[in-house]
Amino acid sequence: MSNYGYAIRDQEGIHFITFAVVQWVDVFTRKEYTDIIIESLRYCQKNKGLKIYAWCIMSNHVHLIVSTHSPYHLSDILRDFKKYTVISYSSVYFT
Repeated sequence: MSNYGYAIRDQEGIHFITFAVVQWVDVFTRKEYTDIIIESLRYCQKNKGLKIYAWCIMSNHVHLIVSTHSPYHLSDILRDFKKYTVISYSSVYFT
């Protein structure tokens, strides 16, 4: 593990991924927030080569079983997914 989190060594393997909200705050209790997650996942499936085998959105974290294929890199997809969702949440929360 590096200082920046876990490294995905096999970019095309199947992985169990968990995203947690900072301080485990119950963010995903509002439908508009869970909709952002679902919309983001669908976008990544359609445009970034993400394969989703299973997913579960809990009140303060998300579980995914996912993979991808060449030329895509799972690390890049997850980075973009998290970046997009944070920006989207900010626009919903602060408006």
